[in-house]
Amino acid sequence: MAKRTLVTALTDRLVYIAVRVAICIVQALPRPFLERQAHAWSDFLANRVKIRRTVVRDNLRQAFPEWTESQCRDAGRAMWEHLLLMVIEIAHAPRVIRKTTWRRHLRIIGMEQCVRTMWQDRPKVVLSGHYGNFELAAYIFGVFGFKLFSVARELDNPLLDRFVTDFRESRGQTILPKRGSAPDVTAVLEEQGAIGLLGDQAAGRKGCRVDFFGRPASVHKAIGVFALSSEAPVIVFSATRRTGLFSIDVRVEGVVDPREDRPEVANLAALSQWYTSLLEQAVRRQPGQYWWVHRRWRCFEKTPPKPGEKPPRAVA
Repeated sequence: MAKRTLVTALTDRLVYIAVRVAICIVQALPRPFLERQAHAWSDFLANRVKIRRTVVRDNLRQAFPEWTESQCRDAGRAMWEHLLLMVIEIAHAPRVIRKTTWRRHLRIIGMEQCVRTMWQDRPKVVLSGHYGNFELAAYIFGVFGFKLFSVARELDNPLLDRFVTDFRESRGQTILPKRGSAPDVTAVLEEQGAIGLLGDQAAGRKGCRVDFFGRPASVHKAIGVFALSSEAPVIVFSATRRTGLFSIDVRVEGVVDPREDRPEVANLAALSQWYTSLLEQAVRRQPGQYWWVHRRWRCFEKTPPKPGEKPPRAVA
């Protein structure tokens, strides 16, 4: 056991060093060169190395059944190009995105509505998904001076986890670990703070069932419970790349207030479907900027249950 722990620790350190060296190289190279490389390497990752290619194309076929194989292939390549550009933007963000420079690179659509909601002396829930550069969008909240407590899964490598957390917190975010953070989230909401969450993570058969691209999927019930129990306004936003690096539309997709008599906040299922539909609306604008590498519909696929497991059922 001790030997295995030593090997794991050594592996973690070597991976951490490799990542740090790679980030330093990316930060040292000119952005136009990096942008060209992202385009060149995207086809290699999507169609030569074939990283999760089957999953990506299967997801695209389910989301867009009218698409041809060529369209699915192009969207898969675009996804990898977007992910590479996203890494480049994260590495360069501290030097590029500042209070005096953000207008050169970003357009904020619905900024007045966002600011008005964030300035309320009430708890707030800020939602996005694995679409566009959601990391940069959360980073922007700190640049604007809004304190955001974001819930994120801890990386298996503790050194990398600390490195990523330091970046996320460098402009005012505070990262709460996904596991065991419910008391911290409750405390933030009780103090009229803002919680940042990703609303498109699969929650399994125990989650809240929603419709996503015309197919049943699940989301975590905790998101809706936090909002409804604390009467927190929910802001759904996206960060869509227009053209190349640091050319992004940060858009408020919608805002809903549980204190208002609206069908979107009638119950947990209604709220969950509301923000899921808004995220789908954003993805449909630029499908190549969504993370299709995850099996979003897996828990409701027609697969036989495991021994002793009950058949899947609709959950609310």
